Amino acid sequence: MSHDLHITGDDAADELLSKDPLALLIGMLLDQQVAMETAFSGPKKLADRLGGLDVRALAEMNPDELTEVCRTPPAVHRYPGSMAGRIQALCAALVADYDGDAAALWTAGDPDGAEVLRRLKALPGFGDQKAKIFVALLGKQYGLRSEGWRESAGDYGEEGSYRSVADIVDADSLTRVRENKKAMKAAAKAAKK
Repeated sequence: MSHDLHITGDDAADELLSKDPLALLIGMLLDQQVAMETAFSGPKKLADRLGGLDVRALAEMNPDELTEVCRTPPAVHRYPGSMAGRIQALCAALVADYDGDAAALWTAGDPDGAEVLRRLKALPGFGDQKAKIFVALLGKQYGLRSEGWRESAGDYGEEGSYRSVADIVDADSLTRVRENKKAMKAAAKAAKK
C-alpha cells in the first residue's frame, strides 16, 4: 500500500518513505539529535548506497561496513556509528520477530492500537515517546485503522495538533511543528528555573 508522505522536502526520499514501511521505521529510528528532514532522508541515502533497503542484508551486514555507509558524506546521521548499530539491531529484530516484514508490526493479527504501541516499544531504539509518535504517524498518514490508535498515541494522536513528524504534510505544517517544539522546549526550560 502506497501513501503520500511529505516529510523531508525531497520528493525521492518522501516517495521511499511512502512506499516502504522499513524506510519509514528507519527514518523514525534516526529521528533524534538531527532535524526531522535529515532523519527521514536517511533511508533514501542508505537505499542509494546499498542498492535498496533489504532488512536481512542490513541485519547481517558487517557492522564496520554499515558504519562506513552511514558515515559517507552526506552522512546518514550525525552519529553514524551508533546509528548504524541501531539500524542493524532494528533489522535483526524485524527478521527474528516478523520474518523481516516491517509492516507486520501494525498488520499481523489485526492488532489494536495498544498492541501496535507495545510492539513498537519492544523494538531496539524505540522508547515510549518515539513509539507513540510512530503510532500517530501510522494513524494520521499511513492508513492505520487499528482500534484505539489515537489513545495509544497519546497527545501525538490528537487531531489538528502540530506536535511531531506525524503532523507534517507540507511546508506550512513543518513550520508549525517546529514552532510548537520550540515553544515546548522554552516552557520546559522556564519550568526548571
